[in-house]
Amino acid sequence: MSKGNLLYAQSGGVTAVINATACAVIETCRRQRIKAYAARNGILGALREELIDLAKEDRATIAALRHTPGGAFGSCRFKLKSLDADRARYERLIDVLRAHDIRYFLYNGGNDSADTSLKIAQIAQALGFPLHVIGVPKTVDNDLPVTDTCPGFGSVAKYTAVSVLEASLDVASMCESSTKVFVMEVMGRHAGWIAAAAGLAGKRADDPPHIILFPEVAFNEAAFLARVKATVERVGYCTVVVSEGLKNADGKFLAEAGTTDAFGHTQLGGVGPLIAQLVKSKLGYKYHWAVPDYLQRSARHLASKVDAQQAYAVGKAAVEYALAGKNAVMPVIKRISNNPFKWKIEAAPLTKIANIEKKLPKNYISRDGFGITAAARAYLQPLIRGEDTPPYDAMTGLPKYATLKLALVKKKLPVYSIADKKSG
Repeated sequence: MSKGNLLYAQSGGVTAVINATACAVIETCRRQRIKAYAARNGILGALREELIDLAKEDRATIAALRHTPGGAFGSCRFKLKSLDADRARYERLIDVLRAHDIRYFLYNGGNDSADTSLKIAQIAQALGFPLHVIGVPKTVDNDLPVTDTCPGFGSVAKYTAVSVLEASLDVASMCESSTKVFVMEVMGRHAGWIAAAAGLAGKRADDPPHIILFPEVAFNEAAFLARVKATVERVGYCTVVVSEGLKNADGKFLAEAGTTDAFGHTQLGGVGPLIAQLVKSKLGYKYHWAVPDYLQRSARHLASKVDAQQAYAVGKAAVEYALAGKNAVMPVIKRISNNPFKWKIEAAPLTKIANIEKKLPKNYISRDGFGITAAARAYLQPLIRGEDTPPYDAMTGLPKYATLKLALVKKKLPVYSIADKKSG
């Protein structure tokens, strides 16, 4: 395959470190003298031929991406369907790539993005277009298979554990005459990795969080309320961490809102306040609840150093794999040892990753279903180690984050609307 250009795109919910991956992609392309573009707003920009000319960005700005949260080039929640149902859109994508001599496509996302990457590789082969497609891992949910962890998770895990620790100190100060129960809702539709990370805040018996509610464990109202009551009576207060995807015995989300997002996932309506109100109505305790929502995945000021390093490493490897001729693979993280903590990057086929969800192992959940085990702690602890604090502006006191030009290249194809080619 002749050397051509490279297109990088971000997909799905962003993280505190996805731009570190982007930084690695761009810096590696420059070292390899490969022309690189970024799609504006993920696959939507690729379809619309809205390609950002990364050559217009200076070296210092690209370097600053390494410590900038959010998705620098814009992301999207837009899922391409099967090759048969959405063939026109896949063909349009190939037309855009061909028009700009793009021979390498890097898609930075989670489960759905891995599936899209695999399909793009397949359609390119079917159409005889020489293209190397590399899926690049990213998701705070930590639910991609094969890889030891997903870039983005370590930082949200650190944020969660620190937030639970700090908020619990606040509640402990006030519990004598005020708040008795604090509930924090965290992300995790089907996999309880983030909820489990909250368990790192406690080291001894009766340390918070006192109760963790996982998606993998059916909610038992009676057992939960009994545990809350016993904890308040013994400790003075109770900290509860609940995953947004908590389900009842019938497998239905407790907070199901009755709508779906662009990926077809059920929209959840807020299980944190629901649990808090349950405590109030059944036990009468004064409560407070919090839903960090975007804060937990955008808190670059509290990023894990390990997470930032791994995010950069997968971006660098993705370019190297593409240039080496690999196709339909993803750079994944393989843990070598816990103590000392060592890891490496290796390639895994997308066929072993796409549409497969990695849930929290049973041996990571305590026997009573309300906490984590020593095995979970051994897995999680190394991922939140180290601080990778962004530089701060001495005058404003705020972090100095990257601001890009985001200059678009001139289009070569007719104007295209996503609605022009409806899925089948």
